[in-house]
Parts: sequence; structure tokens; C-alpha cells
Amino acid sequence: MKENRNSNRRDFIRKSALSGVMMATVAEVLAEKGTASQADKITLDKDAVILFQGDSITDAGRKKDEAGFNSSSGLGSGYAFMAASELLYKHPEKSLKIYNKGISGNKVYQLAERWETDCLQLKPNVVSILIGVNDFWHTLTNNYQGTIETYRKDYKALLETTKKQLPGVKLVIGEPFAIKGTKAVDDKWFPAFDEYRKAARELAASQGAVFIPYQTLFDKAQKTAPGAYWAPDGVHPSLAGAHLMAHAWLEAVK
Repeated sequence: MKENRNSNRRDFIRKSALSGVMMATVAEVLAEKGTASQADKITLDKDAVILFQGDSITDAGRKKDEAGFNSSSGLGSGYAFMAASELLYKHPEKSLKIYNKGISGNKVYQLAERWETDCLQLKPNVVSILIGVNDFWHTLTNNYQGTIETYRKDYKALLETTKKQLPGVKLVIGEPFAIKGTKAVDDKWFPAFDEYRKAARELAASQGAVFIPYQTLFDKAQKTAPGAYWAPDGVHPSLAGAHLMAHAWLEAVK
């Protein structure tokens, strides 16, 4: 019995230490130059409308016919749901309205095709976008002919349209990420995919957006567990990976 108690205590201490490491990692990464720092944080006003946009990572199996805000089925089961639930719990006085309009498989041009309905008409105060992995991945698997120049040009046009149509909108841009040594991510991805990450960071800087360095966070997270623990196929996060993303997102928005 004593040995069991000691073993449980060691387990608790180990897990607490790992949790502390992860919390420190997120804070450290976000404090680096060019990432979401304390000064860059977005403050949410009362009645703010928040929109999550992107591909399957954001979609996370959301129910597409659920058009309302703050809906558990409409927010999916990923980082957007986790971040939204925390915001709604912490800020009941703000009457926030949170939507998820991510769609699996999307690339930037597909966001643009549905932007009027799935963004502009909702009149969001905060637009959070994570897009780019399919813009590269589908060149390897789906015969997509887009290039890094296509991605950069289309993304810039989308952001400029958003700022023009929604004066005062606050933008959050997530870094596209891919975890090496997993089911879907092999040597064919690099170094080409790194250019998409770089483009997203540069666009965030040029458009005055908060940038969340997901790739760096996942790279550092692998010091505590293998890449497949955070995203089994290297692209779609596990529960732990989604929580890591939500925590980073919440560090940028308050």
C-alpha cells in the first residue's frame, strides 16, 4: 500500500512537472519577438463577435447546419471549441458570440469563395484564421497546382478585403504546421512547406495581425511527448494537441 502511495505521488509530481513545462513553453514561445506578446493581446469588448476560420483543423467535425453562435455542435471538437468554451466561461458579462466556419479540405481560395457568407455577413470583431496546410499538402496528394506565390497572393487579398469591409476588425493568424516523423508528414514536405509558414508570419506582420506560432509550439512540445501524441498524422491534432493550440490562442486574446 505504501509503495502504491509513493508510486502515485511520483506519477502526480511527474505529470505536474510536465504540465508546468508545457505552460512555460507556451508563454516563452509567445513572448518571442514577432509572436503574440502581452502588448499584442486582443482585448474583447462587450458583445464582441469572434469567428474561427480555416480547414479541417478548425472544422474539427463541426455540425455544418448549425448556423448559430456559441453552439457546442457548431463549434466542433477541436481547438476552436476549447478556446470558445474557456472564453464563455471566463467572460459571461461580455455576452460574446463565437462562431466556427472552418471547412475540411479548404485552401485560401476556397475561403475567399465563401467569405461573404461565412465571414463578412457575420460582422465579426475578431477573425481568427488558420489556413495553409492544404495549400501545400494537396500539391503532393490531390494534384493541386497552386504555389507558394498563389498562397501568398490569395491570402493577402483575403486579409485586405476583410480589413476594408470590416473597419476595426482584429485579426489573428495561426501558423500552418506539420509534425515530422508521423503518418502523413515525410521528407517531401520540407523545406517547401516552411515557405508557407514564413508567408503566414510575414502577412500577419504586414496586416497588423496577432500571429500564433503553432509550429514552434508543437516542435517544443515534442520534448515532452512524441509528435504523434500531439497530432497522430502530423496535421490533425489530438485532444492534447488541440488543447495546446487553444491555450496558445487564449494567450493572445483576453
